[in-house]
Amino acid sequence: MPGPCNLKKKKKQQAKREKKSLLQRTDDFKQEEPSPPPVYEPVTEPDVPNDPCPGYDQDELLPATPNIYDPGTGPRIRNAREFLSSYFAQPPSLNDPLCAEFAHEEILQMLCTVLHEETAIILWYNKSRAKGRVCPSCRRLYNLGDVLPDLIQDSPKYTLEPRSSFLAREQFISGLCSPLCFVMASFNHPGAIKATWGRVAEEMDDVTWDLLNGPGVGIGDEGLSLLLKMTRLDDLGLAQLCLPDVDIDI
Repeated sequence: MPGPCNLKKKKKQQAKREKKSLLQRTDDFKQEEPSPPPVYEPVTEPDVPNDPCPGYDQDELLPATPNIYDPGTGPRIRNAREFLSSYFAQPPSLNDPLCAEFAHEEILQMLCTVLHEETAIILWYNKSRAKGRVCPSCRRLYNLGDVLPDLIQDSPKYTLEPRSSFLAREQFISGLCSPLCFVMASFNHPGAIKATWGRVAEEMDDVTWDLLNGPGVGIGDEGLSLLLKMTRLDDLGLAQLCLPDVDIDI
């Protein structure tokens, strides 16, 4: 039968067990305390160019500049050789004997030896087409017989070029589309402008030819003054070019 001593002994043992259990829970709590949050250092990215399309040439992504454009006075061409292979270029007029003679590729190659390439191509195109023309000076695209807008626009409602017989003949002879373009092409020989306008070799005197054969005032014009002189001749002077030792009276 348990006595008072046994009860005290049991209470002491119970108190020890509770104290031991409390200490154990305290240790467990300390062990379960969360560790402090990690400290993150800012990451510096390497300098990368702001290129939306890496690996591609941005120039290739841009649309190509159109070869034919209209500044308001009629369509113009930028590149003569590109124009030849385009839809807008008229085919050679092979039913016209003179145009058919000029349409040979060899004629173009010969012209390229004496003229700037762009000027040579435009001259070859004009001489091998019955109606299609490209102005050698302003690059305007037109057909013989067209009434063209004035190149100088003084007001929104600009006037049209007056149709004179000399203008129509000059367009047929050289392709120069306006009096302004003719003056630009003959600027190296100002004394021959009036006597050359709308005329061919048979209609010009020796004084005018002497002026055209002279050195001129020395202004660079990409061969326009030479084109002006060549187009006064039926064969563009190619006979003299092919046979330089033969004296041909013009």
